Amino acid sequence: MSEQMSFWSLISSASIVVQLVMLVLVLASIVSWVMIFERAQVFSKARRGFNQFEEKFWSGMDLTQLYRQLNANPDSHGAETIFKAGFKEFTRLRQQASADPEAIMVGTQRAMRVAANKEGDKLDNHLPFLATVGSTSPYIGLFGTVWGIMNSFRGLANASQATLATVAPGISEALIATAMGLFAAIPAVMAYNRFASRADKIVASYDTFSEEFSAILNRQLHVVLSQQSAKKASVQATPKQV
Repeated sequence: MSEQMSFWSLISSASIVVQLVMLVLVLASIVSWVMIFERAQVFSKARRGFNQFEEKFWSGMDLTQLYRQLNANPDSHGAETIFKAGFKEFTRLRQQASADPEAIMVGTQRAMRVAANKEGDKLDNHLPFLATVGSTSPYIGLFGTVWGIMNSFRGLANASQATLATVAPGISEALIATAMGLFAAIPAVMAYNRFASRADKIVASYDTFSEEFSAILNRQLHVVLSQQSAKKASVQATPKQV
């Protein structure tokens, strides 16, 4: 019998509990790889989108024009969503006659912080599953191994003569469960660590953009208020015509 047929024969001859453990590990590994490829595309798109938006933002385009351009695109994400949320709240609060400059900036920053948190949650999607697979798969495989070895030694009690040929098949099929647990866990752990690091970097970029955008809006707000104060002073200083 070939080595490949021997491998599959060990799986087929394993107990139902060990086979269920192997099935769970195979399904966990398949789902993990699907999520790994999906997350890789999401993070690549997020980083590419942020770079493109940042280039457009710092190109000197009028902020109102940029907001209208992004608002016409329903597929906005990442820093674009943060910009839209902040500019919309800033415009709404500034139109209020009794709005305090500090209250305007606090409301604007709050809107951007909420949008940034939502974008961060999108990046963290599926990562808890990868962490769970990475942390529990070795133990699930170990459970299958322990169960299979227990069955092997229990079978020895009914054997008239204990030989290596009698024990080896049961131990081999049990160790397959441990190997499958490691096969499912190692890629999941590596992917989780990689994606968690990339998510932290992208979220940090979002926070940096929010601070820079807040500074720009704060300067614009003070310029507008200074112009309004100067205009009022000019009107009050103009002598009334009799």
